[in-house]
Amino acid sequence: MDGFIPRSSTALSRGMPARPSPSLMDGAGAVHGKKEGNKIMSKNLLGMEINRRRFMAGSAMLTAGTYLAGGARGAIAASIEDWAAPVDIEKGRLEAAEFSSYGMPESWANYGEVLQKMAEKYGFKLNHTDTDMGSLEEITKFDAEKDNPVAISADIGILYGRVAVDTGVVPDYIPPNAARLPDGLRGSAGGWVATYTGVPAMVVNTDVIKNVPRTWQDLLKPEYTGKVGSVDASGTSGTDIAIFIAWAYANGGSEIDLKPGADFARQILAQFSSGQKNSQTLERGEVPIQIKYDFNCLAAAAALKEKGVNAEVIIPDVSIYAPSALMINKYNIAKMNAGKLLLDFVLSDEAQIAFAKFGARPIRWVLGDLQLPDDARKGWLPDSAYAGVKQIPNWALVDVAAVAGVWQEQVAGG
Repeated sequence: MDGFIPRSSTALSRGMPARPSPSLMDGAGAVHGKKEGNKIMSKNLLGMEINRRRFMAGSAMLTAGTYLAGGARGAIAASIEDWAAPVDIEKGRLEAAEFSSYGMPESWANYGEVLQKMAEKYGFKLNHTDTDMGSLEEITKFDAEKDNPVAISADIGILYGRVAVDTGVVPDYIPPNAARLPDGLRGSAGGWVATYTGVPAMVVNTDVIKNVPRTWQDLLKPEYTGKVGSVDASGTSGTDIAIFIAWAYANGGSEIDLKPGADFARQILAQFSSGQKNSQTLERGEVPIQIKYDFNCLAAAAALKEKGVNAEVIIPDVSIYAPSALMINKYNIAKMNAGKLLLDFVLSDEAQIAFAKFGARPIRWVLGDLQLPDDARKGWLPDSAYAGVKQIPNWALVDVAAVAGVWQEQVAGG
């Protein structure tokens, strides 16, 4: 992402895909992103569907079934070509009354408040249902449901914007507020925009873990064997891909030179717990060390505090800033105006402040284009905690398929 420079050094997505083409990766684990290779690997990756957060799966699919009938009727009056037209707010009010999404539950990055603020701004009622899933599965669902679209939008790791475009599931629609973002933080023809950033971090149940790890290397100590939540960067999880890249940086590599990260990952495999990585296992101490984005770590620690459980959030000595993004569904033309409204609204002051209140650093603040009120930052860790966090020079050049291929070849394949 050329020009993606943080406002300060502290200012700055969710499993086993096919093996990568040899042209995408050399023997040392260096990644070479090539457009044709990415298209091939995107198709291969789309064969796998594994959940990212596993909190809400199932319930929204029932709601989606009732929506399809109404959605199909609305599609008669619209066509794909209408994506080029400006948003029709009146139609958007009607379309948003039943708003289905993938991978953006209301508790994720404060999307509940974001949607509420959008409804208040445009004066309509919005009933939101979500089916939680990972970035790649969201793209897969958009594509598989093209004849009977369900979701209007989805939250993805920024690496999957390229996959969504190559797969053809996002429309050629650039919302007005996207002009605030440089290349690499939005789809070149539209369809997705960066929203906020996260930093791979650790949340530790300190009632169970008395000697709290401070670095990634600390996690290799024998005392943490079987206590670390698992990571799988084989392609479906934007969060785990970001964690893998952070490990590469922490061991002298980069998003291009992933071999140091793979060497570390092979060592940490033995430390992983066999339990699921979620709030319940964190609370019970079954998986007392979990690696997530910093804002999710902060939310988890706050939730434990309310239950009388002590926890600490650690930004390791070296990590990275990893943007997330919102994409909208090209095939859901019956709800296109609602999609257009949200794609623009997530970059509004109101939405960006809502993300900040959750603990995520909003993308416009990162770019120096937004002043945040003090109360929006009150839950943040101090800036000094982010002294060792690195920025990726250009996310648009990072090929998720090739990164996943290094993991599969050099980590999972041993």
